[in-house]
Amino acid sequence: MRRTGSLEPAADSLPVRTGRQTVTISFAGFNRAWAAWIAGRLEQHGHRVVYQRWNPLPGAPLDESLRDLLLAPGPVLLVISDSYLQLGPRTRDEWDSALREVVAPHQDRFAAVSVTTSTPPTTMAVLAPADLTGVDATEAERLLLARLGLPATPVEESEERMRSASRFPSDAPRVWGGIPRRNSRFTGREHLLSTVYEQLLDAGVVTLYGMPGVGKTQLAAEYAHRFGSEYDVVWWVNAGKRTTFRQGLAELAPRLELSTGAEYGERLRAVRDSLRHGTPYARWLLILDGADEPDQIADLLPTGPGHLLITSRNSARAAHSSMLLEVPVYDRHESVALIRRRAPRLTEAEADRLAEVLEDLPLLLDQMAGWLNDSGTSVNEYLELLRGDQSSVTVPSEFPLAFRTAWSVLLNKLRESSPESVALLRLCTFFAPGFVPVHILRETTAEELPEPVARLLDDPQVWHRAIDQLRQYSVVRPEPGGDNASGGYVYLHRMVHQIVRNDMSDEDRQEFAGMVRRALIAADPGRPADTDAWPHYAEIVPHLEYADTLRDTDPAVHALVLHCLRFLYLSGEYGAGVRLAEQVLPAWQDRPGRPDDLLWELGHHYANLLRACGEYRHSEAVSRAAVEQYRAAGGSRSTGYLRAVGGLAADLRALARYDEALSLSREAYDGYRRQLGEASPRSLAARNNLAVSLRLLGRYQDALEVDRRTLDDRRRFLGAGDVWTLYSEIFRATDLRLLGRYAEAASLQERSVREHRKVVGAHHPQTLRAEHNLALCLYRSGSRDRAAPLFGRALERCERVLGETDPLTLILAASRSCFARAYGDIDEARELSESVITRYEQLLGPTHPYTAGARTNHALILRGVGERQQAYALAEQSLTDMSRAVGPDHPWTLGCAINASALRDLVGDPESAVALSRDTAARATVSVGATHPLTLSARVALAADLRVLRERREADAVEAEAVQALAMTLGPRHFHTVSARSRARPSWDFEPQTT
Repeated sequence: MRRTGSLEPAADSLPVRTGRQTVTISFAGFNRAWAAWIAGRLEQHGHRVVYQRWNPLPGAPLDESLRDLLLAPGPVLLVISDSYLQLGPRTRDEWDSALREVVAPHQDRFAAVSVTTSTPPTTMAVLAPADLTGVDATEAERLLLARLGLPATPVEESEERMRSASRFPSDAPRVWGGIPRRNSRFTGREHLLSTVYEQLLDAGVVTLYGMPGVGKTQLAAEYAHRFGSEYDVVWWVNAGKRTTFRQGLAELAPRLELSTGAEYGERLRAVRDSLRHGTPYARWLLILDGADEPDQIADLLPTGPGHLLITSRNSARAAHSSMLLEVPVYDRHESVALIRRRAPRLTEAEADRLAEVLEDLPLLLDQMAGWLNDSGTSVNEYLELLRGDQSSVTVPSEFPLAFRTAWSVLLNKLRESSPESVALLRLCTFFAPGFVPVHILRETTAEELPEPVARLLDDPQVWHRAIDQLRQYSVVRPEPGGDNASGGYVYLHRMVHQIVRNDMSDEDRQEFAGMVRRALIAADPGRPADTDAWPHYAEIVPHLEYADTLRDTDPAVHALVLHCLRFLYLSGEYGAGVRLAEQVLPAWQDRPGRPDDLLWELGHHYANLLRACGEYRHSEAVSRAAVEQYRAAGGSRSTGYLRAVGGLAADLRALARYDEALSLSREAYDGYRRQLGEASPRSLAARNNLAVSLRLLGRYQDALEVDRRTLDDRRRFLGAGDVWTLYSEIFRATDLRLLGRYAEAASLQERSVREHRKVVGAHHPQTLRAEHNLALCLYRSGSRDRAAPLFGRALERCERVLGETDPLTLILAASRSCFARAYGDIDEARELSESVITRYEQLLGPTHPYTAGARTNHALILRGVGERQQAYALAEQSLTDMSRAVGPDHPWTLGCAINASALRDLVGDPESAVALSRDTAARATVSVGATHPLTLSARVALAADLRVLRERREADAVEAEAVQALAMTLGPRHFHTVSARSRARPSWDFEPQTT
């Protein structure tokens, strides 16, 4: 017969321990964060820790499980919580018996801390648990050490140790957002949760994948709640659609207190940059729920010291360096435990029978057990219903067949007991699955709606009762947002979404889809250019396809779709915009009797989006088709036609077909001028674009004249502070700089930068363009100390605001690389230059003049690091490609020739160097004028080449003439003049232009 111990408190019976101890921490998986914090504090005091997760098998005697803990050396610390006690499956009598049998005789080995506010069994007093709830970390550490009988010796902690240490579990994460409410009925999955924890520590990125309904989202939510205290930032993002993912991630920016503007793209890049560098928080957890199309968001995924947890039906996520973890159906004992939690009146045997029929699928178990508990139907009666049901409910092939009969029974019962709930559920299926903004429905009028739906929308009590009924059966999950938790958003599982949507007649489907379309129309702010309205459009876009908007003939629906396309373009979500346009286009093309101008308007947005994506050949085809359709329809005098012509000219400029672009630019300008007059904003914009085409052709003087007139007219008609007036100032300063009038250009641009910062803000792309041009003006003027920080800051902000592949970012990166080569870091210059070349090759192709120009810049870097042969080959290739692209007399070709001649000298071919330099100087004189800095650089280069051939007399004459002209043009102390006087060989930097 076993001896049983006393149940007196053990607080005084534990002796004080000295020296290094090995402490075994016994904890429920639910409390791993507490175990990690306790272990960290003990290790900091020099002790060794062994983790022992408490998870006795169902039916296993508690006394045996407790006795097994005594096999470990040293003291055993129990972390007491509701999960540890498992009250429900375990009775208080079981605990009383186990504590008497095991703990009481070994009070010197056992200690405990309590991390629950619930009242434990009275016999738990034998452990005298130290209560760690409601105290701060310092007091909790003191109580912990005292309970273990360990000395509380003060310890010093390094900053690195403090950063890496587990956070105190009672301290909430500093940033917490979007995480679903904790499911109080969450059951099992202990091994999976531990595996997720360990794999995140090892790999940083884990994807939970599996069939629909197995509980991937619930598992991720439980992980966030269970381990959230170990992170400074825990953020949940709906990743089902790129638009909503982008919005959700961008909304983290203000929570991280990042300094950004209102534009989503800028916020998104700021967040990714913050997470990548771990500032201000290195311990972050980002949960991406429903990433079933991972390739759509792959380019937006953050990296860094934190953790990324993804849920997906798509196991191909492994291609993106993620650990894959399959979420299976429940083990039978987990199914039984969940059913008995949801329906306590069922016996274990009944729960087992139900789990078998429902194939252990967690979602189905939760829904059907909840209904059974409320309906009073017995398990036998329910199983008879399942066997007898011959419903035509369609189940997609990816879903378990058990869903057909189970869902047929549930829907039939809901129709009888709560028709409003079924109406709401059906309405939800015409939104995208996942997070459904049901508040949009509440904000529409109930006129001319079917009775159940009208009652649902008119009566708040009916509405909340319907939501609660669906929540009760786990059909939907209310989510925060909107006016209240029941009326803002609900989460609708994809499986439920498809089954309910399929379980409708065509007539019902059309009726419910029409109601949702009306709700989306009512939610349209009508202001796609207003950044304050962007969150509304981001909420609408994912639902357009599901509400069957694409084939609707209602003009209000057409306006909604066009507004959404405009929003996607302005917010920088170009890829999503292209996909939407490509869905809409065939639907609108095939519609009989549709107006031509509707299709032309769609084509305009489609071309803009393609152009923004860098799909210039595709956008050219769309723009050209629109131009030809206008001409065929006799609309060549309409403003719509002129807009299409201007768009085609922009495509051609991007494709380096500058002559054709110039012709179309003139046509657009002349047409607007005749129809709307010179003062019209459209005429002024067309004149501005005409100057762009002239500038790209190297006709800088002609461009200056056009830009001067445009700037004067915009100041007169729009005002000096108008954003388009400021835009004209950038272009006029650019023309002056390209003509070598550096001081004038710098003066104009410096004032304009101040105005830009005042009018549109420091982070606006136009301000960045202005600052970049100012940096170039200062650089060319010789004020390199003032130019240096401008180059760096402008590029850094541009990468954040627009991204690393935006055309403006590439322009700034090319300039920064050239400046770094000349005055800074050759390694930085090389890295930037290689990146620019790669991106231009991908975006524009290997023979585009921008690619050729980037290569000639890179040749100068290779020359600087001693790679002469490679530099020579690259310079020659650049010269050939540039000449073919824009002609031998274009300033860009002449600049490439200056660089190529220098490298011919270096590789031992001075004769061809002289020939090339002589030809370049002659062509430059005709192209840009005898005193232009490009021409004078070509003449200084010719003098250097002649000197290599010992043609000193001609070299001296050419040099003297060039130096004198430089002194007169730029000034005797300008660095170009000083360099020429000291016989430093000139080089030329290619500068990509705005198209």
